[in-house]
Amino acid sequence: MAAHKESIVLGGGCSWCLDAGYRLIEGVLSVETGYSGGNVKDPSYDQVCTGETGHAEVVRITFDTDKIKLKDLLDIFWALHDPTTLNKQGNDVGTQYRSIILYSNEEQKNIAEKSMNDNSAVWDDPIVTEILPLQTFYMAEQEHQDFFAQHPESAYCQVIINPKLKKLRKKFASRIRS
Repeated sequence: MAAHKESIVLGGGCSWCLDAGYRLIEGVLSVETGYSGGNVKDPSYDQVCTGETGHAEVVRITFDTDKIKLKDLLDIFWALHDPTTLNKQGNDVGTQYRSIILYSNEEQKNIAEKSMNDNSAVWDDPIVTEILPLQTFYMAEQEHQDFFAQHPESAYCQVIINPKLKKLRKKFASRIRS
């Protein structure tokens, strides 16, 4: 039986973290690292890193709606980053690291807004996540795809990504691929 596919674009700091996390989730068919939400056509990583393109580092997650619901993917999103810090995740600072949900239709928008409201009680500070319609998703360069698997020994992967994955595996154990 063919999968019922849907995609959502999410940004929560460095895209490498979301990329690594969502690749572990049962029902996720693909994760693509990229850029969205800005005003420069087909930007490069170096351009996005300047903060001058308006783009956020994002991932496009394609998932099987028979195996996982958007609500569940968003619960994971809230757990993988701090949605209360404006344009900042840890040591990563700039608009390219903002928390953002880019929806493709009104149903996704409604689910995202409800999810944000439902998860707001978890945080001491207000959530600053933007919820906007997806305009264009630009695929990041190949070296940014599945970065964690390509560079597991790098300091960033060891110090930043590994602890997030450990937390994800513990909190969402039933959602992790076997």
